[in-house]
This record gives sequence, C-alpha cells and structure tokens, in this order.
Amino acid sequence: MQRTSFRLAAVLAAGALALSACGSDDGDSGDDGDGTGAGGGSGDGITIGIKFDQPGLGLKDGNEYTGMDVDVARAVAEKLGFSEDQITFVESPSAQRETMLQAGQVDLIFATYSITDSRKESVQFAGPYFVAGQDLLVAQDSDIAGPADLDGKILCSVTGSTSAENVKAEVPGVQLQEYGTYSECVEQLSNGTIDAVTTDDVILAGFAAQEAYAGKLKVVGAPFSTENYGVGLNQDDDRCEDVNAALTELWEEGTMEQIIDDNVGAAGFTPNPETNPAEAGGHCA
Repeated sequence: MQRTSFRLAAVLAAGALALSACGSDDGDSGDDGDGTGAGGGSGDGITIGIKFDQPGLGLKDGNEYTGMDVDVARAVAEKLGFSEDQITFVESPSAQRETMLQAGQVDLIFATYSITDSRKESVQFAGPYFVAGQDLLVAQDSDIAGPADLDGKILCSVTGSTSAENVKAEVPGVQLQEYGTYSECVEQLSNGTIDAVTTDDVILAGFAAQEAYAGKLKVVGAPFSTENYGVGLNQDDDRCEDVNAALTELWEEGTMEQIIDDNVGAAGFTPNPETNPAEAGGHCA
C-alpha cells in the first residue's frame, strides 16, 4: 500500500517538476552543434561527478560504479543522447563541487548535491530529483525514535559536518563523536561503541542496505530537515532544461522509484510518499 501511494505521488511530482523547469534567460534551445546543446550527445562523451565512498548512492569498487546517484546519472545521460561507454565518472568531494563545475572539470554532478541559495550564486541546478531529510541510523533493537531520545547517548557524524551540531543544539545532553568518514561511524555503531549516526536519511539507508549490516541497523524514519538533491551544472551550460525534462520522464516512467528500491530498498527504507520532489524547482540562470 505504501509503495502504491509513493508511485502516485511520484507521478504527480513529475508534472510539477515539468512546470518548475529551469528556464533559460534568453529562451535559446541550446542546439549550437558543439555537444553542449539540447538533447544530442557528443562524440566527446560526458563527464559526470559522483561520490566514490557512499554505498547505495555513489560508490567506486575497482572499475565498477554503483548507487542511486550513479543510476540516475546514467539514465539522464542516456536521455541526453550519450551511451554508457561515453560516460566518464570522476570523484566530486563535497567541498570541490562548485569549483569542478566552474572549471569545466565535469559537465554534471550527481552527488547528494543539495540545492541551496548560496550554491545557486555559482552554479545551476536541475531538479530536485530526490528529497532527503536528516535522520538517525541506530541498531535494529534500539529504542531511539528521534533526537529527543539522544540525551546522554553518543552520536556520530563526520568531522566538519553540521549534522551532529544541529542535534546538539536541540539536545545539549548528547555526546558527539566525530570520525573522518561515515563508514567509520557506521562501523562503530555496528560494534556498539556509539548509539546513533546522523546525516541524510538516504545516505544512512545506503549503509544499512549493505550485506554486512543486514538486519543489524535501521533508519529511524523520522527526518527533521529537508534536503533537495539537484543536478549541478556550470552556469553557462544550456542543457539544464533538458536535464529537468529527463528527470521528469524518469518519475513518470516509474524509473526513479525502481532506482531507489534497487539501491536502498534492502534497508527497508521508503521515501515519504507525501514528499513532492518537485516543490523546490530547478534553478537555471
């Protein structure tokens, strides 16, 4: 029943996404013949930035790339006219995403890239294609149901992240533990060294879906923020409308729902069926 309601919401969201499309200032179709225009793929291929270290979202294992963002990137690239062998994936660390787009090191970025007003000042966004929310990852038998239950508990996040600090502001009694990566946090949670890990719910679900943690960890499922994941483009790139159209089609076809289920479904994670991933709209300027 929940999956059916999610599918209905996805179809409605697709229509809204089309209306919120990221319109070009000058109305140019962008078909300028240099491989950066509307729709048609270039013989030179396309370079896409992803995460290399987020299971279920963007993970590099040898020469294999897997995850929700990777699958969405491949599907969008195909709709833009690029075959899979024309795609080059490169790592896009969070702190370098704007710089990589501005320098032309990547054409598109699919990397849990939240649409924010400050980022819109330097890059374009198509989407959003997914709406995440900050949540908690806990042991399967934990009675932690939200931030209010963290008083006196040990909460982990990565060094420099604002996620744990957001919780600390609400629950002064929580004890913060920082590691360099979420993988380290999740390992400590699995070992019982800490009580919870916090970041975006779909990122947590990606870890919980790993075979090593099957039946051991769960996402609480009570998000307390909203993060709109968009596709980053250089401000001079005229393909934003085409990317938005491709994302709309993925929702209409049910492809997005399948991609989400394939990558994080094993964690028992289902996006809120009432969430409309088109509400924020894209920003193409």
